[in-house]
Amino acid sequence: MITGMTGFGASEAAAGKVKASVEVKTVNHRYLDVAFYLPSGFSSFEEKIHKMVAKGIRRGRVTVTVKITDKPHMIIRLNHDAVTRYRGFARQIAREFKVSDGLSAADILRLPGVVETKEMFVEAHTLWPAVEKGLAKAVAGVVAMRRREGKALCADISGQLKRMLKQIVLIKARSNALLKEKKKTSSREEFTSYQKSNDINEELARLTHYIDEARVLLRQSEGAGKKMDFIAQEMQRETNTIGSKVQDKDVAGAVIALKSKVEKIREQANNVE
Repeated sequence: MITGMTGFGASEAAAGKVKASVEVKTVNHRYLDVAFYLPSGFSSFEEKIHKMVAKGIRRGRVTVTVKITDKPHMIIRLNHDAVTRYRGFARQIAREFKVSDGLSAADILRLPGVVETKEMFVEAHTLWPAVEKGLAKAVAGVVAMRRREGKALCADISGQLKRMLKQIVLIKARSNALLKEKKKTSSREEFTSYQKSNDINEELARLTHYIDEARVLLRQSEGAGKKMDFIAQEMQRETNTIGSKVQDKDVAGAVIALKSKVEKIREQANNVE
């Protein structure tokens, strides 16, 4: 069955104390277009991410967002050399100046250089395996949502096709009735000329064929959107020709109804992968 192009999937990734969120969003687009919003250091993974997305998604504008949601902000380290030297100075001062060297731990921690702090940066290669799993889960979520949308699109397009067939039946019946009326009131030459200029059997046959083709496309899981758009264009062309050939109020009404349904199919085709 056809697949839609609107989808959303999300997951979380964690490596040690570092946590990240992974989101994948898709909307309709003529081709596959992937945009990346990644943390610093992750740009080298764009090609891998693109390949992962392309495995499950053939068409649409895809936005992949990875955010670091939690990490240790600082690395705190005790400078043992500094502590040893401060204690050595304290003992030396006590000996030379006959004072107590009663340094407490709190006193030592307040001394410059004893405690060193350093901002923690997330290593992309460390977090990537977890992000990769999260991305696979998010893409699977998107694909599932697009399939559900495809089911709804299929039902809608099928309904439009069914209603088109009803209009075709009306046009055929009215066209035959017009021919019979004309035959009664015209000479043979006039009737032959009218019959030639008002013959819409070819257009109706093509229109019916395109409806059958569209129904076949609805059963395809890939690449149906562009083909459906092309078929809808051809449907529009045949419908216009029918309207220009048969000048009749009832046929004109059916042609307008046909055009409306074809237009709705074209709009929906833009949402089909």
